[in-house]
Amino acid sequence: MNKSSRFGQPAQKLSFAAKITARLIRHVQQAVGSLGDLWRTPFTSIMTVLVLGISLTLPATLHLFVKNAKAISEQWDTASEISLFLKLSVTDKAAQNLVHRIELYPEVAKVTYISADKALEEFKTLSGFGQALEYLDKNPLPATLLVTPTTRASQTQAAGELLLKLEKEREVQQGKLDLEWLSRLEAIAKLIEDIVVGIGALLCLSVVLIIGNTIRLAILNQKDAIAVMKLVGATDSFIQRPFLYAGLWYGVLGGVVSCICVAILAKYLSGALSELTNLYQSNFTISGLSFVEAMTLILLAVILGLSGSYISVRKHIRAIEPTAD
Repeated sequence: MNKSSRFGQPAQKLSFAAKITARLIRHVQQAVGSLGDLWRTPFTSIMTVLVLGISLTLPATLHLFVKNAKAISEQWDTASEISLFLKLSVTDKAAQNLVHRIELYPEVAKVTYISADKALEEFKTLSGFGQALEYLDKNPLPATLLVTPTTRASQTQAAGELLLKLEKEREVQQGKLDLEWLSRLEAIAKLIEDIVVGIGALLCLSVVLIIGNTIRLAILNQKDAIAVMKLVGATDSFIQRPFLYAGLWYGVLGGVVSCICVAILAKYLSGALSELTNLYQSNFTISGLSFVEAMTLILLAVILGLSGSYISVRKHIRAIEPTAD
């Protein structure tokens, strides 16, 4: 015998598309309902969103600092500049030939030639011994080549290998590269990146704990209602969805707050930095978060919010069982 509906008509099975549509509608209703629950407790919700947003602002700002520091370091063309001192017997023509040969190196971006006469004139100007140097019989300074490696060859190891290669040229008497300074610069940059990762991981963990504790309190406040829902047959997955959506909304709102805070800090720091860069005749400005970085930050906040809420609901909703009076 066919099953009948309450009106005496044969019950029709829902199609797969209808089931999917009904499920989506149910999720949308629960998502909107969870947002309404946050609206009904504005103080708690705002405080949680602000704590989440500010917690993510620090690692995001440190990331911004690292990104801009890398941009500044890329503008330092002389960071790994190699100085080649030529032999005193090398003529200008031979030095120019050497310049052309070195320019063909794939690791070299630019070569600047400083003749012996020009080097002497600069030394007279900078040293303050101009008159005393007039009594010299011949120029004691050699011609010099300033070799700027490419970006890839500017790393410590690559720059050192390029220096050894250049010193094998027959016109070169000695080469000089401040590898120690480069090593310190790279070590500082690596240390800052490690600090950003460490602080970011700790703050992300704190966000998960904050969201988890907030959802736990919300579950305890609705303990009786949850017990009644289980009594009438509601499943744990149905009950926990509004709390999961609450964690999602906390993540979205907290991520937006974090992006706003980072933008404000970038604007504030750019004003202070402009005063500093003007002293060095530079026009560098801080670049804020890109659209992709902002969306990534919001996505990270959503993942953290969902993680905290999921951990909380899996533990506490299962523990609530209806009891007979």
